[in-house]
Amino acid sequence: MNVVNTTPITAARDLQFTSEVERDTAHLYGKVSKIIPEVEWPVFAPLIHRINKLKAEKNAVILGHNYMTPEIFHCVADFSGDSLALARHAAETDADVIVMAGVHFMAETAKLLSPSKTVLIPDKGAGCSLAESITGADVRKLKEQYPGVPVVTYVNTSADVKAESDICCTSGNAAEIVEALGVPRVIMLPDEYLALNTAKKVTPEVITWRGRCVVHEMFTAEDIRGMRAENPGVVVLAHPECSPEVVDEADYSGSTSGMANYVATQKPAKVVLVTECSMSDNVAVEYPEIEFVRPCNLCPFMKKIELSNILAALESGQHEVLIDESIAARARISVERMLTGWTPGAA
Repeated sequence: MNVVNTTPITAARDLQFTSEVERDTAHLYGKVSKIIPEVEWPVFAPLIHRINKLKAEKNAVILGHNYMTPEIFHCVADFSGDSLALARHAAETDADVIVMAGVHFMAETAKLLSPSKTVLIPDKGAGCSLAESITGADVRKLKEQYPGVPVVTYVNTSADVKAESDICCTSGNAAEIVEALGVPRVIMLPDEYLALNTAKKVTPEVITWRGRCVVHEMFTAEDIRGMRAENPGVVVLAHPECSPEVVDEADYSGSTSGMANYVATQKPAKVVLVTECSMSDNVAVEYPEIEFVRPCNLCPFMKKIELSNILAALESGQHEVLIDESIAARARISVERMLTGWTPGAA
């Protein structure tokens, strides 16, 4: 990912918890009061107040991933959800500026779908272990090894990798994408566990790559059994980036949006979301009557995004995401195929 660096103008400097700020943010604190202690709100509220004012002034929107902390997810994000939802919002927004409260591959995807818009990533270090596990050159070698086999690439990848792929997928639509291709085998990159879990649901043979999420690979089947022993009756929801052994121990496996929808429709009395821990905080805001067991595995990359650098991004334009058009044109095709549907042989 290429970024254009600029110097922050004021960031969090001189922002105070005034009576105006308190009044204008009271409705937002009402949403997160069970998650954010009252003593912490005077620290967050001035930043939230300033960010929301700047968005209006600059015709900007903030896309917030489900792994953002609650003060970002519920208080400044205009659109929120998993990677598929954010890709769609990026394509549909009429804003001049998109700030990605997520990681760099998400910002690149937003830029691919909105090439004329300014796309900002608040911290250029917000990477991804999966995206860093593979390069475009690696994909080219695989295509030489398996000629004619379609490449299905998880969106958790760089634009360079997407450019070498036939179609993208997310954790929520991976099985649907693979099955719809109507071919005997596919190459599925880069998440090994997502590919193995998808292979159990589809007809084609799935060729995998050894990429893993730094958060989800930490969970073990023993962890899940321990959670059940310590929390009788708990319903276990696991992300498909977890190992097949973990998924086998779960009651349900799905994307972050899939897990949120499960909680919304099934209303379990006690639930554990086996994924990045901010997800539980964000879903719990909507369902205070549900008890959430919280195994807290943090994503070090997602947690680089904070209110202070979101504010700096809006004030100074740091850090603009730019993609070489020779790469972007090809990468855009693989993302658009995911959103619109595609099969080999189609235009």
